Amino acid sequence: MLNFQQGKSAMHSLDLSIVIVNWNSKQFIEQCLTSIRTNVKFARYEIIVIDNASYDGCREMLENKFPDVMFIQSAENLGFARANNLAYGQSRGQNMLFLNPDTEIQGSAIQILLDALKSIPDAGMVGAKLLNSDRTLQTTCITALPSILNQALASNYLRRRFPNWNLWGMRPLYMKKQDVTAVEAISGACMMAKRDLLERIGCFTSDYFMYSEDMDLCAKITQTGTKIYYVPEAVIVHHGGGSSSHSESNFSSVMQRESLTKFFQLHRGRTYSLMYRASTAVVSICRMALIIGAFPLTVCVKGYKFWFNRTSKWSAILCWSLNISRW
Repeated sequence: MLNFQQGKSAMHSLDLSIVIVNWNSKQFIEQCLTSIRTNVKFARYEIIVIDNASYDGCREMLENKFPDVMFIQSAENLGFARANNLAYGQSRGQNMLFLNPDTEIQGSAIQILLDALKSIPDAGMVGAKLLNSDRTLQTTCITALPSILNQALASNYLRRRFPNWNLWGMRPLYMKKQDVTAVEAISGACMMAKRDLLERIGCFTSDYFMYSEDMDLCAKITQTGTKIYYVPEAVIVHHGGGSSSHSESNFSSVMQRESLTKFFQLHRGRTYSLMYRASTAVVSICRMALIIGAFPLTVCVKGYKFWFNRTSKWSAILCWSLNISRW
């Protein structure tokens, strides 16, 4: 179990500790570190890379190209939350930046985030504007905290058609005047928070192996009375899928919902969690009916493989929601 007092008693002589969790992302990490070195000009920061038992040559790359980066080799895949917590326990910064390996810093983004975190009195955590690889806006950089309703209605079509719905929590992305704005939650790809606040709440909740740990952290921070701010002037490219396939697998689809079940149980109670699972079963049945009904049109437009993958995905989710299969 992580001893947070270890971090508390350490000499926090640095402005910032940047933590990056690696799992088969060596090439992305090299790009990420190069962008940090190029764009971060203030001297009082450290970088910690922790490898989740991928043994992909990251250690050797760091020794050759970034020898001043602290490297932690985990003998097992701890998952995102536990790996970040382990690195946090070894860090010395007064503030923490948890950064995905498949990100690239643009200009003075990190300094802008740090200035905002220090200058806004009630700020506990801040996040950047995230861009896709083609430099289009990544709309998931801010979001509403999960609920049964926004999960049941979640679809790319509805998010594009009605981007200002409060359900999605991304209205600040489309405001004409782009100001620093308090939001419900930010993406786990880039989260900068105050160390003393993380010590109070215990950093990431280790119940999660993957998915929802960022939403859980946002919920815990909000519960302390501090706020989370979106800082659009700070821009970071998030390539996405750096540690996994770009196409969503059945495993990841189910694991997302498994993690949401844990989130709801921790923050809304067992009854709400069971209601979420039941609602997922209803949504899955409706989706399956639509997919099967649209078979001829889908095959003509998208091809059989696309239709089969969609059917397989929602079949796996339905089986999970009915507790027919375990993952």
